[in-house]
Amino acid sequence: MAVDEIREGDVGTVLEVEVREDDVALDVSDATTKQILLRKPDGTTVAKTATFSSDGTDGRIRYVTVEGDLTAGRWAIQGKVVTPSGTWATEIEAFKVHPNLA
Repeated sequence: MAVDEIREGDVGTVLEVEVREDDVALDVSDATTKQILLRKPDGTTVAKTATFSSDGTDGRIRYVTVEGDLTAGRWAIQGKVVTPSGTWATEIEAFKVHPNLA
């Protein structure tokens, strides 16, 4: 996930992950389930329905934040896909959501 800086309350921020196997992007174009799992600063985890970033052949899935999603603190993100041939999860990555002045 590569986002420059995320702020509390941001709407429209793209959170993207890449599903890889043996260090190669996995074609997940036939995925029946696509999720972005987010661990909030309070430790709770939420599953958001993801979409393909392109057509799925590049292994990339994403979620676009909506109002109320992001609070300040340390977060973790992980992608999960289910295809007819198996279930895959991405590496867990940490990111920080910065507070605002007001």
